[in-house]
Amino acid sequence: MSELKPSRLASIDVFRALTMFLMIFVNDLWTLQDVPNWLEHAAANEDGLGLADVVFPAFLFIVGLSVPFATNQRLAKGDSEMTILKHTLLRSLALIVMGVFHVNLESYNASAILSKPLWEILITLAFFFIWLDYPKNLDSKRKFALEGLGIAVLLAMALVYRGGTIENPVWMKTQWWGILGLIGWSYLIASLLYLFFRKSLRILLMFMMFFIFFSAAEKLHWLDPFKFIQPYFWIVSDGSLPAIVMAGIVVACVYKESLEAESKKKFFGLLISGSLVMILICFATRSLWGIHKIGASPSWVALCIGISGLFFVLLVWLVDINRKENWFSILKPAGTSTLTSYLLPYFHYSIISWIGVSLPLFLRTGMIGIAKSLLYSLVIIFITGLLEKKRIRLKI
Repeated sequence: MSELKPSRLASIDVFRALTMFLMIFVNDLWTLQDVPNWLEHAAANEDGLGLADVVFPAFLFIVGLSVPFATNQRLAKGDSEMTILKHTLLRSLALIVMGVFHVNLESYNASAILSKPLWEILITLAFFFIWLDYPKNLDSKRKFALEGLGIAVLLAMALVYRGGTIENPVWMKTQWWGILGLIGWSYLIASLLYLFFRKSLRILLMFMMFFIFFSAAEKLHWLDPFKFIQPYFWIVSDGSLPAIVMAGIVVACVYKESLEAESKKKFFGLLISGSLVMILICFATRSLWGIHKIGASPSWVALCIGISGLFFVLLVWLVDINRKENWFSILKPAGTSTLTSYLLPYFHYSIISWIGVSLPLFLRTGMIGIAKSLLYSLVIIFITGLLEKKRIRLKI
């Protein structure tokens, strides 16, 4: 396999922007009443799928799509594998740290020194100070001071944290790592595999299949004899999430070959057929474990890979071939300042919780409420665009 030439593709940016728009939308559904089941997460014991169950794996798929282009851009600029390795480790660490703080919001104790909304605001501010995309001409001492302030605030928030109950308070725990933490771990695993095996599409495909097999083996209890090592070493989410990222990497590599050959017919044929195979695998194995995000069943993994693959085909045709990128220009900031748009609602939710205000119930109910959440997602992306123009955006 030769190196990828383009540094990024419009179709991937649009895919990322659309997915983040939907992620902000489904994350806002908790503010509503009488929401249709098909929009929300399916219950843990339910064999089914809601829109919210597809958004997160689509983002993981996009992470995989982006890895080969970003890695090879760095290689083309002259970065060594060791430099890329350090960048990957630091990026993963940032996501994991943010994920750990976010997951501990779920069990925040009312008896803590700081109120939950204030703690949430301060950790989010710290994230911005630490990982802001500072101008290159900014004085290094000033940048160091601002980053140091962010680290100090984050450490202080960790020290004052109290979780659990008033009767049984506990300190911060990793728990399930949080959404950002899961992305961080999955990105780390898949990026390292691509870095070291990028010259062989066959090996990358084998790793994708291995993670799917690992997930299936865990659900079938074949790995029970090795459970004693699970607290110390286990593939995140039983291999399901790295499998989705690896699927994105494989698709990006196949697309690369079609770009080099200046013919996308082979890519369309391979990706459409491969996506349909994954969907068939989903329904062929559904009776074994059902389709559900909570628990990350292998059928859910296969279905999400298939859906993401087919949607990417559509965007390649629409955006890369027919140049309709401008159709999605309103969502562009969510594709270029993705982490910023993801974090902004944490400010909003904590502030309204702190001051105790909310919209009238009729604006948060049924179809009117859904329209409100869609508009909310657009507003967050609009604010992200304004901040981006001021160079206020996170970059990791």
